Amino acid sequence: MTESAPKAFLRPGKVLLLVLAGVLVYLVALVIWVPAGWVWHQASAYVTLPPQIQVRQVSGTVWSGAAGVTAAGYPVRVNWALGWPSLASLQLPVSLTIASSQSSLNGDVTVGWPATVNLAATGRIAVAEFENLIRQSGGAMIEGDVLVDRLQLSLKDNRLANASGYGRWGGGLVTWPMGNQTGQAVFPAMEADLSTSDGGLALVVSEQGGEGPAADANILWNGTLELRVFKRMVDLADQPWSGSAQPGDVIFRVRQPLLPGGL
Repeated sequence: MTESAPKAFLRPGKVLLLVLAGVLVYLVALVIWVPAGWVWHQASAYVTLPPQIQVRQVSGTVWSGAAGVTAAGYPVRVNWALGWPSLASLQLPVSLTIASSQSSLNGDVTVGWPATVNLAATGRIAVAEFENLIRQSGGAMIEGDVLVDRLQLSLKDNRLANASGYGRWGGGLVTWPMGNQTGQAVFPAMEADLSTSDGGLALVVSEQGGEGPAADANILWNGTLELRVFKRMVDLADQPWSGSAQPGDVIFRVRQPLLPGGL
């Protein structure tokens, strides 16, 4: 009887697997425990943000952390929590919450390789919180909250590739500037649909269950707002209007920067 030669326990294949496992464990531990503030300090010099957005404070870890952000003068808190990545699809899921003092947006982000980001979110916007910004732009103020039932954004190569969304407002008092005076009216429940256009984002506002748009807006990539108001808006406000305009006729049009300095 012949005896087979004993095999070495640490063969080259096993050594390679052990090294790879050790590197993987190290990387996972690094992501879980490394301070997010330290990472942002190292990376901030290479990240270009719009002038209206400043990151004030970053806490927690890369795996689960928070950041204090100022957006157009409003303090905002961003919380995130990473999920387990998918090696098959090369995607990383992230739970995200963006909250100001009265408004919030909760969603799930999927970061893919290479350079793709998809967001699906819902939220609530307290309009009164942004009264100063709305007044500065000459917009109308509504009472109550706007509910964001669906918001979906897709980014590719650091550019917005697609956007869609639906929001609704339960109706109530609306006020708007009229020279040195303020106009007001009680509106029915309204809804808004968001989509992408050739030059930016398109928003259409209409009565819930209505027959056509009351107003629409295009938010261009350069930060410019193009707004149109239809005769239907005057009818909803039960306001008098001279002339023979039909509900679908444009009675007001404006083009101006959405934020000081644009985007």
